[in-house]
Amino acid sequence: MKGVYISEPGGPEVLEVREVEAPVPGPGEVLIDVVAAGLNRADVQQRRGLYPPPPGASEIPGLEVSGRIAGFGPGVTKAFSLGDKVVALLAGGGYAQQVAVPAEQVLRVPDGVDLVTAAALPEVAATVYSNLVMTAQLQAGETVLIHGATGGIGTMAIQLAKALGAKVAATAGSDEKVSTAKAFLGADIAINYAEEDFPESLRRQNGGKGADVILDVVGAKYLAQNVDALADYGRLVVIGLQGGRKGELDLGQLLKKRAAVVATALRPRPVAEKGAIMNAVRDAVWPLVSNGSVRPLVAKTFPLDQVRAAHRYFDTGDHVGKVLLVM
Repeated sequence: MKGVYISEPGGPEVLEVREVEAPVPGPGEVLIDVVAAGLNRADVQQRRGLYPPPPGASEIPGLEVSGRIAGFGPGVTKAFSLGDKVVALLAGGGYAQQVAVPAEQVLRVPDGVDLVTAAALPEVAATVYSNLVMTAQLQAGETVLIHGATGGIGTMAIQLAKALGAKVAATAGSDEKVSTAKAFLGADIAINYAEEDFPESLRRQNGGKGADVILDVVGAKYLAQNVDALADYGRLVVIGLQGGRKGELDLGQLLKKRAAVVATALRPRPVAEKGAIMNAVRDAVWPLVSNGSVRPLVAKTFPLDQVRAAHRYFDTGDHVGKVLLVM
């Protein structure tokens, strides 16, 4: 089969499409003929040599796919049939024509979604739901601040939070993206972080109140501002380190606000945890996708042999929604 390898740490030019051995599903795994794979920030970090795959995972990048069930390893108990249309959450291996994955991390495609577009769902849905709902316990009527409004995580988080009855504030880096966050995605408040201090702007537009929950992909660069932006009893959930790993934390502010800072990563979690998250996504998110409350957004698709072009486009940050590779 064809798969993508990273020849050395670097830019998109280090991505190589090679002929590689097809995977053989192990105990509890299913084999998927991949139709499309989603690009994620973690893939870029892996390409740059900053985020190696977990022990035992494929060196081929790619954390989510859509496709059809092509085979079974021994001991699979989840009720799938050959040819079923599915999506899967992966620890790696998605940029390839086939992938083997624990059955617990596989779901049938939600009703009303075509098989290519479905590849835009599993990683972002699992990340957003597990962090906003399972970790931060976001409630209807609370205010949530989402950074990176127009990326894959941001577009899913805005829609899901709105569907759950939250008031949604979002940040973006241009007036065009701010307009998109409000007019297209439904954010109640949108802030251009390049021109405004986002904690101050949030309070000004939110009746003087900060955010009950903040979903942050930036990390250290935003740590002080995020704590400033929290409301009393607020929960800051850090899920990315685009702005660095180490920052200064004002514990006095946390104490005064009785607030919490939590950091999570999805990729290295055990299979059982990922399975529990995927089951929750099936039960809570898939109905919202099927009824149109939450839409998978695809910015652009590229064929597998144009993976370098796909990464160059992803690196510009110009996309609204997901970038996909089509096999």
